[in-house]
Formats: sequence, structure tokens, C-alpha cells
Amino acid sequence: MYKQLRDWIIDGTLRPGEVIKDVELAEALEVSRTPVREALRRLEDEGLIETASHKWTRVARLDPEQADELYGIVQRLEVYALELAQFKLTEADFLTLEAANARLAQAIERHDAKAALAADNAFHQVWIERSGNRELAQLLADLKVKLRRFELAHFDSKDAMESVKEHQVIVESLRTGKSRKALEALEGNWEGATDRFSRRVLGKLAKSP
Repeated sequence: MYKQLRDWIIDGTLRPGEVIKDVELAEALEVSRTPVREALRRLEDEGLIETASHKWTRVARLDPEQADELYGIVQRLEVYALELAQFKLTEADFLTLEAANARLAQAIERHDAKAALAADNAFHQVWIERSGNRELAQLLADLKVKLRRFELAHFDSKDAMESVKEHQVIVESLRTGKSRKALEALEGNWEGATDRFSRRVLGKLAKSP
């Protein structure tokens, strides 16, 4: 129960700010209201659910401070992963990177945020796996679960096409052995994602009731 509701919140099935009712959730999941209420209390403790006593229960809105914290941590860990991986990358890896970036562009064009996020994750996962550091890979995987709600909002915008261009610079730099430029391009990619999220997504949320 808890896991199902958490997954729905993280993957965007239940959207930030969406009002939810335990009766409707219980009917959808074919359970009684008691386990739903318990799951909602647990999710509230985790900051994924907000409540106003006797008024409403809703999915927590996106927190700009949490976004800044998560983006900053992931950026630094991914740069470290690329430092470990860059000289291990093969031609097959470059083809994988290019294919993932092409899928990203196509998904953004058709406004498919989930497909765009999947393609973006596949792109970044190439050097995370090549880093050979399992603890680092697991840490990034855990952090990206928390980041998923923010990334879905980020990729639900035409501005996300900038990520495709930034990825192209990363691949070109890696192909030509320009190590420092590749690392700087990756830093810029995460900084760009943070900035685009703040300017577009949070700007819209600030205007909403």
C-alpha cells in the first residue's frame, strides 16, 4: 500500500498539489480506508503528503530548496563518476550515448516527460556504470529516486531541449579526449537543469493557488 502510493507520487501519477481522498484511493486499490490512512501518514512524515486538518490532503508541492540540494549533490557525484569512467568508454558506449540523446530529443518534442526522463537517465547511466564504483552507483540511484518528481517537471517543458545540446557537447568532448571540457560540460548540464527547473517550473507553481 505505502509503496504503491509512494511510487504514484514519485512517478507523477499523483501530481504535485493534487488533492487526494482516502475513500477514492481505497476504492482504486480495493482495500479498506485504514491501510490507506496509515500509508498517507507515513508519506506525510516523509514530506511527500501535505494535510490541512479537516480540509484537504494533497501531494506535496515541489520544494525549491530540496531541488537545489538534490541537484547539487547529484551533479558532484556524477562528475566524480565521469572522472572515473571517461578513459574506459568505448565506441559502443558513445553509440549508446548518442542513441539515448536522440530518444531524449524525440520525447521532448512529443511532450512525453516520462520517456524523456528515461532517456536522460540512460544517457547518464553509461558513465555511472563504467565508473566501476558500485557504492557510487547505488548512492546515485537512491538520490535520483528523490529527484524524479523534479526531473519530470523539468522535462515537461520545451526548455528541456537545452539538455540535448549539452549532452552533445559532453559526447563530442569525450570522443575527442577533451577530459576537462567533458567534465565542465557535465557540470553545466546539471547547472542548466537546475536553472531551467527554477525559472520555468517553480515560476508556474508560484503563480498557482
